[in-house]
Amino acid sequence: MIARTVVTIAALMLKEAARRRVLWALAGLTVALLALSAWGFSRLGAELGSLTSGETRLIAAQVLNLVMFGLSLIAALGTAFLAGPTLAGEMESGTTLAVLARPVRRSAVLVGKWLGLAAFGSGFVAVAGLAQFVIVQVTVDYWPPQPVIGLALLAAETTVLLTLGLLLATVISPMASGIVSVGLFGATWIAGVVGGVGEAFGNEGVALTGTVSRMLLPTDGLWRGAMHAFQDPVALTRLGAEVEGGFPFLSDASLTPAYLTWSGLWVVLMLGLAGLAFQRRDL
Repeated sequence: MIARTVVTIAALMLKEAARRRVLWALAGLTVALLALSAWGFSRLGAELGSLTSGETRLIAAQVLNLVMFGLSLIAALGTAFLAGPTLAGEMESGTTLAVLARPVRRSAVLVGKWLGLAAFGSGFVAVAGLAQFVIVQVTVDYWPPQPVIGLALLAAETTVLLTLGLLLATVISPMASGIVSVGLFGATWIAGVVGGVGEAFGNEGVALTGTVSRMLLPTDGLWRGAMHAFQDPVALTRLGAEVEGGFPFLSDASLTPAYLTWSGLWVVLMLGLAGLAFQRRDL
């Protein structure tokens, strides 16, 4: 019974997301980015004619990571600003109270909304990411070595952020939850870059900044794992010691099983906290 309720709410969540204006803004930003990247990669392909195939793949991998960061940012904006109104907005309008008047558990409502948002975010990442890969393949003849793993990690990054958005939506307003979620997303990425610079210069204190931020909010760690999956191995071979975590669009190592396990546990913990806060919230 509970599983059926969760699936039903998830399906309704997908339909609701499709009707929101945020979806159209998300689609517009994505089309604009894909069009801009298609033009950029076509120009890049013309300029790289005098380089070797290895050098071309090196540059293409770095630019692809830059564009994929743009797509991950769009996904972050979309899911964060969908998560807030989905829960906090419905509580403020009284819609949640009407739903819970029936024999429906609050936990089922929360998990159903989370599942619908996760499916929406993952679908967006898959479609937009594959479209970008096709553009790069056609323009500069480059295909990432591990596209499925990279897209899966980007989908996981989106799921982490929407989980945070749902947690915040149980305690603050819809708009505030979206702003705080995206702000923390950006702050964690900047902290990761700062930590990478610390690694490059051998400053353990500064390097610790990136490590701690990736543990507190796994979005940057998952993004670095996705970058490693998208880039050609020749990139690290050619740059060698110059990378060492200090370059924002190259990753020198894949994610460890321990970190992936922590990321999954983080989502479970935050979803549990959201459920506890939602259970105690006066409707």
